[in-house]
Amino acid sequence: MPLKKLCGEQVSLSPVCLEEAEKFAYWLNDLAIALPFGEEAYRVVTVETQRRDLAKSGEANADYHVFSIIENQTDNLVGRCLIFDIDYINRSAKIGLFIGDKECWNKGYGGETVRLLLDYGFNLLNMNSILLYAYAFNVKAIHCYKREGFKEIGRIREARIIGHRRYDIVLLDILAEEFKLRHTSVVDKHLHQ
Repeated sequence: MPLKKLCGEQVSLSPVCLEEAEKFAYWLNDLAIALPFGEEAYRVVTVETQRRDLAKSGEANADYHVFSIIENQTDNLVGRCLIFDIDYINRSAKIGLFIGDKECWNKGYGGETVRLLLDYGFNLLNMNSILLYAYAFNVKAIHCYKREGFKEIGRIREARIIGHRRYDIVLLDILAEEFKLRHTSVVDKHLHQ
C-alpha cells in the first residue's frame, strides 16, 4: 500500500520509490506521453537513470519534490508530478505532471493532481506564485490548467521544434490568493478535524 501525502477524491500524491523506476522509464519512452511532457522525448530514458533521479529527489536539500500519482480506488501508480525550481526567498516555484497510464486519461486525474500540487506549494511550502509551461499543441492540458485557475502570462514563440513544425511554449501562473479563492485546502481540512 503506497504512502499518501495528500489525498484527493480520485488520486493521491505519494512519495516516489525506486521500485517505480521501471514504470516511469516505460512511460517516458512512449512519445505520446513524452512529447507533451518535455525533454524526455529527446533522450532515451533508462530504468537506471530513473532510479538515480528518484534517489536524488529524496535528498533533503533538493530544490524540487517529486510525487507519484496514485489512483485511490486501486492504489495503482498512474503518473508522476513535481514541484521544482523552488525559490524560498521570492516564494515561487514551478510544477509539472504527466498521467502515464493511458487508461486513466480523460478522467479528471490531471486537474485533481494540479489542485493537490498547488495545495502543497501554497499551503505547506508557503509559495506565493506557481508557474508552469505547456507546449501550444497540448490544448487539453492548457485548458485543464486554466480551469484550475492558471492565467496565461506569455509565450515563448516557436521554442519547440518537432519535425518541421514550430510550437510556442505557453507560460501560465497562479498566485496563492487566486488558489485560496477557488479551492478548499486539503491542509485546512486536516487542521480543522
